[in-house]
Amino acid sequence: MANDAISVEAEGTNEVVDRVVVLTKIHAHYTIRLPEGAPRDKVDRALSTHVAKCPTARSLEGAVEVTWSADVTGG
Repeated sequence: MANDAISVEAEGTNEVVDRVVVLTKIHAHYTIRLPEGAPRDKVDRALSTHVAKCPTARSLEGAVEVTWSADVTGG
């Protein structure tokens, strides 16, 4: 895949908790352009386990809600 075939935008939400501003949510939105003939099912399977296998999401587990969405084209 080309270097620009995958991009991600992340947005965090800060909230006041006990009078302290803390990061409470992160949402990642992926844009993925698959080359012709690429197996879409493998990409869908990888995305479905994103939060469980993402080192950052696992590190923040219990403290920060991590969600994601994706636009996948091609394949």
